[in-house]
Amino acid sequence: MELDEVPQDNNATLGGYRKGIYARDADGRMVLVASSGWEVEEIVTSQAVDQLNEQAAEARTRCLAGESSPLEYWMYAKRMDLELLAQSTGLWRWRVRRHLQAVHFARLPEHVLQRYAGALGLNTEQLQQLP
Repeated sequence: MELDEVPQDNNATLGGYRKGIYARDADGRMVLVASSGWEVEEIVTSQAVDQLNEQAAEARTRCLAGESSPLEYWMYAKRMDLELLAQSTGLWRWRVRRHLQAVHFARLPEHVLQRYAGALGLNTEQLQQLP
């Protein structure tokens, strides 16, 4: 991409911030250029956020029905998936998947709840409840 081709579409998902994109200058060197985003990027990001919001709403419904734990709701509400939550907590995916079930989540020891709460930016009391 050349310097004059760097997108400047004022992407709303960046919240007014700019990000760095590498482009080729007149001498053929790669340089870092500030960009306000790209329209296509904004569309795709908005679709991904909408999907996570839908998953959070579905998880909330399952949690209220006793089919799921509040952990599943918070995972989606905080823009995470199973893989990212497992990586953030240092737990195996199969353990995280198991803790998404209400019966197993209810029996978690405090130190495991603290790991989840830390990864999600919550305290343990918030983690155990729905907003």
